[in-house]
Amino acid sequence: MTSPDSEATGVTSGPVLQVPARLRDTLPGKLLLLPLPARPFLPAQSMPLVLPESLWRETIERVGNTPHHLVGLVYANTPDRDLPQPADFRRIGTVVRMHHPVRGDGQIQFVAEGLQRFRIVDFASDKAPFVADVEYPESPPENPQEVRAYALAVIAKIKELLPLNPFYRENVKAYLDRFSPDDPSPLADFAAALTSAAAEELQEVLEAVPLLRRMEKVMLLLQREVEVVGLQSEIRQKVEERVSENQRQFFLREQLKEIQQQLGLSKDDKSLEIETFRGRLADCVVPAAAQQKIDDEIRKFSLLETGSPEYAGTRNYLDALTALPWGKYTDDQIDIPRARRVLAADHEGLADVKERIIEFLGVGALTGQVAGSILLLVGPPGVGKTSIGRSIADALGRQFYRFSVGGMRDEAEIKGHRRTYIGAMPGKFVQALREVGTANPVIMLDEIDKIGASYHGDPASALLEVLDPEQNASFLDHYLDLRFDLSRVLFVCTANQLDSIPRPLLDRMEVIRLAGYVTEEKIAIAKKHLLPKVRRRAGLKPAQLVVPDASLRALIDGYAREAGVRNLEKQLNRVARKVALKVLDDPQSKTRVTEDALRELLGQPIFRPEQPQRGVGVVTGLAWTAMGGATLEVEATRVHTKNRGFRLTGQLGDVMRESAEIAYSYVAANLADYHGDPGFFDEAYVHLHVPEGATPKDGPSAGITMASALLSLARNEPLHSAVAMTGELTLTGRVLPVGGIREKLIAARRVGLKSVLLPAANERDFAELPDYISRGMRVSFVSHFDEVVAQVFRQPKGGGSRRSTKPG
Repeated sequence: MTSPDSEATGVTSGPVLQVPARLRDTLPGKLLLLPLPARPFLPAQSMPLVLPESLWRETIERVGNTPHHLVGLVYANTPDRDLPQPADFRRIGTVVRMHHPVRGDGQIQFVAEGLQRFRIVDFASDKAPFVADVEYPESPPENPQEVRAYALAVIAKIKELLPLNPFYRENVKAYLDRFSPDDPSPLADFAAALTSAAAEELQEVLEAVPLLRRMEKVMLLLQREVEVVGLQSEIRQKVEERVSENQRQFFLREQLKEIQQQLGLSKDDKSLEIETFRGRLADCVVPAAAQQKIDDEIRKFSLLETGSPEYAGTRNYLDALTALPWGKYTDDQIDIPRARRVLAADHEGLADVKERIIEFLGVGALTGQVAGSILLLVGPPGVGKTSIGRSIADALGRQFYRFSVGGMRDEAEIKGHRRTYIGAMPGKFVQALREVGTANPVIMLDEIDKIGASYHGDPASALLEVLDPEQNASFLDHYLDLRFDLSRVLFVCTANQLDSIPRPLLDRMEVIRLAGYVTEEKIAIAKKHLLPKVRRRAGLKPAQLVVPDASLRALIDGYAREAGVRNLEKQLNRVARKVALKVLDDPQSKTRVTEDALRELLGQPIFRPEQPQRGVGVVTGLAWTAMGGATLEVEATRVHTKNRGFRLTGQLGDVMRESAEIAYSYVAANLADYHGDPGFFDEAYVHLHVPEGATPKDGPSAGITMASALLSLARNEPLHSAVAMTGELTLTGRVLPVGGIREKLIAARRVGLKSVLLPAANERDFAELPDYISRGMRVSFVSHFDEVVAQVFRQPKGGGSRRSTKPG
């Protein structure tokens, strides 16, 4: 007889011996014990066992030296150690007779013939070989009718199992060779051993000495086994039916395909793909070199077997080649009035930017095509750079494709992988042309100032060929290994700043700057674009969410003061979500967001009203950041007069620290000329600080601001009026031009400063500003620090400039 355990070991049982008639009289009172870690052994079983030789060799030898060859098998579950302790042994086990012990590969195998239950009374040895005093419990008398009824029920369940698995049939045959089918006690033990029940459940059957209680437990195990085996059989049957059906369909399809080919009604997959490749090129104007390459590859593809390693690579290469829009161009709809309407509908403000784009399109209208230029839109986040690129495509009637090069570190992303690599792909530009289906789309390269470099190559250098009008007419992608004309593509790039863009790449672009929006423009954008979109996303009707202009102004000033409108949209989304909850509770509710309601919906304002500080040693400067313009309050104070010294704080960069040292040296050297105490800096320890120390700052544009703060400290005199200034200072007092004039004036306007000092060389930049920025601003242009002093300090009677002439 076999069991699930014997199948797991792969060992078949030997010949089965009959139990002696007077068995109970021959059983010894002491037994050597062997632990079974997997499942208990039942008296009706006869099967091979495999044990580790290193642990149980001595025990097996001692059993072999006894005349009866009897040993006790006891369930002992010890997963954390190999050798059990006496406490690990269960109290009831099965005495078996050992047959044919064999050693090999570090294990001992023997056939165990189950005979009788035994109970451990006491251990005579508490270490291997384990020896115990045992007794043999007897089943009490039971009602014969009940026992017979249970026996018939057990036999019926066993009959239900027999058709489901041949394994049960073999076990029943082996059992009938040893026992009578009318003996209920071994029948119950055999039925329990026949199941795949857990070890604890089988141990409960072994410990159930009363026959009726044992047969009750066995019936439960048999019922569950019938259900599990029946379910397994059903699953196996379904799988076999599905596999057979799939095989039948496969053979039928293959036969149908062969019949159709023989009759000329269809072609094989390879022929269909070749026809597809050729059909794609029917409306294309393919250059001769590319056509020759495609023909060669198709000829090679037709000779390859589908199982060939080159088949998939050649097919993918032909798919990429034939999917390109060779000679396919979209007709440009260069209608200047229409372009103005498109730009006006999509964007509020930005009049100078729109005019630059209209001028660009006007040149295209005269020449008949818009090509040969690469536009670079530079500005803070959220000012609409990406959407302007999309509007350009709409105005021209061209396809639009956008991808970000920010963080790109692999040159192959631009120029493709060589086909020698597994998984090779063409570059982003070939993929873009393939997707849009025309050879003259508008391709936007977002975040070009954040492009990276690594050991894979330098993508910025790879872009030089793409963005050069003199070279991109014969752009070579490494995957295609063919020239493709990109000269008709209009490239639009976006960036937040120019400093990180490589100079050779920047030289190939036409720069269009987008400054931040002033409050009035943000209000108009919110009313025309953001609020309708926010309502639509939140599922709100216009009447359910109303935001007056005054509330929009308060929202912008207190929560969204950035140069762009992205954060403004986020705050409006927050308001819309809270209003949507109110509408769920009361569908008839209508919310008018007042200034007081903003604090309830969004909390306290993030930004406090900025009031320019005035006092001795305090001067307001103007700075440019990637988020737009900002004001800086430069503060200077005298710490003590024990010794001369100069200290800088505010997380200043190297360039800004050098500007501060230049300002200190210049003011100290020329203090007498500016009506200050000439010995002030000889004894004073001066501390100069730029607030918001957690924010890094750098650049030379705060030179005249820091010099004015130091002079104010030395003269013990504040500036006579509220004024903001920017400009680089040299050691000779000259004021040099700086950048970001537009952003800086917007920052000054935002805090209410109308008087501004700018370098004289920046007068041209101021003249190009739109009227809505320069209107109402009192701007003075200075070329020397003398002029700064004259503008911001009161001149003493009889005093004047220390110079009679000023440099031109």
